Amino acid sequence: MLYQLKVIKPLEYSSNCTAVSSLTTSMRNTDQIFTSYSTGTAIYTQSWLAPKGIMSSFRYNGLCVRNHLTVLGLLVFEVTVSRHQLYYRLHNNLKVPTFSIIFQGITRQHLDHGILPCIKYFVNYFFYKFGLEVCFVVAVNVIGQRMDFYSLLHACALMAVLSRRRRKAMGEVWPKYCCFTAGLMVLQYLLCIGIPPALCVDYPWRTSSQALTSNLIKWLYLPDFAMRPSPSFILYDHLLLLCSTLQWQVFEEENRAAVRLMAGENVEISRSLDPRSFNQYIPVNNFLQCRSYLDIAKVFVFSYFFWLVLCLIFITGTTRINIFCLGYLVACFYFMLFGGSLLMKPVRYILRLWDCLIGYTCFVIGMKNLLSLGSCAYLDSLLKNGCWLIQAFSMVCTVKGYDVCKSAGGGGGHCVGCDLLHRALGSEKGFPQLLLPVCGV
Repeated sequence: MLYQLKVIKPLEYSSNCTAVSSLTTSMRNTDQIFTSYSTGTAIYTQSWLAPKGIMSSFRYNGLCVRNHLTVLGLLVFEVTVSRHQLYYRLHNNLKVPTFSIIFQGITRQHLDHGILPCIKYFVNYFFYKFGLEVCFVVAVNVIGQRMDFYSLLHACALMAVLSRRRRKAMGEVWPKYCCFTAGLMVLQYLLCIGIPPALCVDYPWRTSSQALTSNLIKWLYLPDFAMRPSPSFILYDHLLLLCSTLQWQVFEEENRAAVRLMAGENVEISRSLDPRSFNQYIPVNNFLQCRSYLDIAKVFVFSYFFWLVLCLIFITGTTRINIFCLGYLVACFYFMLFGGSLLMKPVRYILRLWDCLIGYTCFVIGMKNLLSLGSCAYLDSLLKNGCWLIQAFSMVCTVKGYDVCKSAGGGGGHCVGCDLLHRALGSEKGFPQLLLPVCGV
């Protein structure tokens, strides 16, 4: 709101940046001739401190501070509810609940009493039981939405956490993972801000003798005046940080006896047990007799979910034609070779097979992320020299914002190879046939 004061005069703090002739001559590609500051254009320092904050219109400033007012309103609402709950408990001599839950009196003992108590239990303790899996799903979503250098770092961090295998070992390194995610998000925020444009100083990856292309700058998520980094990617990182910090709290809460008594234990099953002797360790009735709707749901989850997972693996292997999908087909047929008898194998053997499948999936995710560098930044070189590589790995740039057609076609006109790649993206099964004409572009 300080920008509405008449004391602040934007023209006194503005700079008139003039493009240096040597800057454009050092850029070899037409893609790099975009100067970071326009000739004869006034650049205001206030617009770097607060975007478009120099506008003195009250209506426009109301739109600028709308998000800040929303955050302030949510904080006031949260504090009001917390103070009211504290006052109510002190006035009625009530104890503070051990765990933040919605349905009071629902514990682990009520989980097998029916479908309604089961739903209430998972409303209370779903993240306590499956928060780690939710964090892994969100991490994969971040990688798939970004497909750049920082998503490659997320993939490496995900593989480092999964390599611990056991839940307790993952809990030991989880604080480091949370700090890594938070530090990465802060770094990306600083990169989105960049240096003040009023300094009239361009970035070295634009002014050097071997300047980087715009596609490569976007993949590396570097600050640039011509193509600014997309700040929407930070939202995905923020969602991952939110889930990972909640899971950090879960790792600390599950070590408390009071929480384990209410929500149950998250201790892993012993790897030396024989599945045929599980009945003596299970305190509930046999759900195969189907006494309730909850037993029917258990039959589906524990008896048919294995085949549902195999169907998903088969669909993953046949949807796209590349080398990576061949591994999924081999894994699917290997599991089908044993069938339901695989679940009667020793626990150590079963977990070893699933760990191999999870490890291969993480490897594929990391490799596809790495190959996105070629499909989004160096597609023109691959079309000329490495067309077999595109065909073998189905390399298609799936993230918006990259100038793939201009890179592959060498100009701003019609790009036959790019059209074929977009057609292949819509129909993955026809990818090898559609790619054959691209090799001659």
